[in-house]
Amino acid sequence: MPKRSGSSARGGRAAGNARRTVRKIDYSDIRDSSPEQLKAMRRVGRPPLGDEPRQLIAIRVDPGVLDEFRREARRRHMGYQTLINEVLAKHIGKDMA
Repeated sequence: MPKRSGSSARGGRAAGNARRTVRKIDYSDIRDSSPEQLKAMRRVGRPPLGDEPRQLIAIRVDPGVLDEFRREARRRHMGYQTLINEVLAKHIGKDMA
């Protein structure tokens, strides 16, 4: 006789609970925002710097190198990723101004 996995049994219980907790939320008392209000709202996330937003990448760096960048960034009162970007830009000869 095959053994039932614990996850399938739990999944069945979780699905049953989800059906019982569905509630309808009444949004009728919330006023619509004006275009001015929407424009004034704070954007979530970091703002793009410069003409182009920065690109998110993943890179492997030796722990000691990363520790040194973080230490130097703290000393300069800046983010370590910003410092890494400045060092790389300086290395390729790109003006950061």
